[in-house]
Amino acid sequence: MRRDPRVSLCVDDERPPFAFVAVEGRATLSEDLDELLRFATLIGGRYMGKDRAEAFGRRNAVPGELLVRVTPTHVLAEADVAG
Repeated sequence: MRRDPRVSLCVDDERPPFAFVAVEGRATLSEDLDELLRFATLIGGRYMGKDRAEAFGRRNAVPGELLVRVTPTHVLAEADVAG
């Protein structure tokens, strides 16, 4: 596991009335294939459906991929920006 000092992430919704969230924090990077499989399978189940979760997990839990966890230190969010 590697720890990078700081990361910033911003996500915005470009549809009116607009919204955004900006997160600053510390990132932990992992190349552990068991962890990758666990999380890739969970994500696959959420977005691809439970019937495709395992296949999605196995396809994405391969050497060269990383699991990134962000521990937030500061969060700024706004909904209904144009309202």
